[in-house]
Amino acid sequence: MINETQITESHLGKPVVQLAEIGQIALTVRDLPKAKAFYKDTLGLTFLFDAGTMVFFQCGTVRIMVGLPEGSIEDTPANTGTILYFKVENIQATYEALKAAGVVFPDAPHLVARMPDHELWMASFRDPDWNVLELMSEVRAG
Repeated sequence: MINETQITESHLGKPVVQLAEIGQIALTVRDLPKAKAFYKDTLGLTFLFDAGTMVFFQCGTVRIMVGLPEGSIEDTPANTGTILYFKVENIQATYEALKAAGVVFPDAPHLVARMPDHELWMASFRDPDWNVLELMSEVRAG
């Protein structure tokens, strides 16, 4: 429960809480076995465990939960807006490997922004349930 002190502090430009790390990301899918195979076998995420209508993976320091909707599948829209950004060292090699595995990309990796010390490159694709996923790579000059 937020008290008046916390609300007052938030109006002074100070956050009530400061969230600094993602611990888990959840994605809703329509076909759990197909999604499990995609995240495990195609993307190579470390499989952690099954929990009924959910499967869990580890990706670096972030856990990813992939699960069926709580209500009926027919009432749950596909692609609910969550985007996962997978940080990779070599975006071109990763893109080529995924493409060879049957992943469809609307376009090749492309430059998104030039930063003072690196370039940000991205390439989007979708999982079997049409959730948007992105490859991202911070390419250092030199």
